[in-house]
Amino acid sequence: MTGAVLAGGKSRRMGFNKALIKINSETIIERSLTLFKGVFDDTFIVANDLLEYESLNTLAVSDIFKGAGSLGGIYTALFHSTTDHTFVAACDMPYMNKQVIKRILDSYREAEAIVPFINERFHPLHAVYHRRCMKPIEAMIKDGNLRINDLLSKIHVKKLVEADFHGLPIGLSIENINTKEELEKLKLSL
Repeated sequence: MTGAVLAGGKSRRMGFNKALIKINSETIIERSLTLFKGVFDDTFIVANDLLEYESLNTLAVSDIFKGAGSLGGIYTALFHSTTDHTFVAACDMPYMNKQVIKRILDSYREAEAIVPFINERFHPLHAVYHRRCMKPIEAMIKDGNLRINDLLSKIHVKKLVEADFHGLPIGLSIENINTKEELEKLKLSL
């Protein structure tokens, strides 16, 4: 299985690259890559600015569809993946958990996407996708529809709910940082 970290966002609400937020002595993306390298056979970064990640000693690939947001990032991850299934995660998830990811991977053969459904919503940037998703994603991008939730209504999704993660910190694993307030909260919790 392949793991891909999506690091192509513009971080408009933060005003700076969230992947490079330091927690203790390492950035969030460094934490994610260390975790991924302990779980996946192959790991890479999908980004717009490849030079920004040059020092991470990990392959970084450029978005195939420029300006297509996270949906385009998922497409690029599937395009460059060395396996049929790829776990895709956003670069701003400081609490991703190895056991949570492994629980998601336990179900990867059952659908075109395995997506946590926590707190009454899908978390598609902490999920597994099959290469078969490329066709519907490409069609959506060409139609100008970049909504990942619309993709989930077009493909066969296995929805994992909180009960599927019994005893595991799924709520923390899916948490991401979008605002300076959330960043301050993170710093206080450490």
